[in-house]
Amino acid sequence: MRRRPVELWIAGALMLVVTGIYAAVTAALDGIPAASSLFGHGIGVLGFILMLMTETLYSFRKRSRLARWGRPANWLRFHIVTGLVGPYMVLLHSSWKHNGLAAAAMLMTLIVVGSGIMGRYIYTRIPRDSGGEELPGGLNPAAVANARRLLATWHTVHIPLGLVMFTVAFFHIAAALYFATFLH
Repeated sequence: MRRRPVELWIAGALMLVVTGIYAAVTAALDGIPAASSLFGHGIGVLGFILMLMTETLYSFRKRSRLARWGRPANWLRFHIVTGLVGPYMVLLHSSWKHNGLAAAAMLMTLIVVGSGIMGRYIYTRIPRDSGGEELPGGLNPAAVANARRLLATWHTVHIPLGLVMFTVAFFHIAAALYFATFLH
């Protein structure tokens, strides 16, 4: 049973709202808001918090024996929404300037998001019930087995990429705090 990509519509709608707010602020300031401005920091911090939620909450729900709240399929949808909206907000935070450590963090973010889009595509090739649980075999068991192997391989790449991205992002945040806060 193919499910509708409701999470993509939600993410798109939220990104349109964020774009509208960004456009209004840009018009009010008569220019692109600086990354170091109150709005720039605010959108960057909120985007980064969404990215942290993307990484931690879905993984915790999926792997913990204690966390059994909500259906895994809904948590995957949440993971996809926050995994698209958060990086978009961080991109807007950059003020379209990409140099130094911030550029490395943005590049890693784009790679992780691209990898996530690929993983979502692979995930949809495996037949599932309405709760997100895998169904046995499907119409073509060999294709489903290949998709499962590909998804397992994808996981071994996507997760370390995410860890590298967050490591670089934390260095960027630490450097920004040091140079913007402690040196002034």
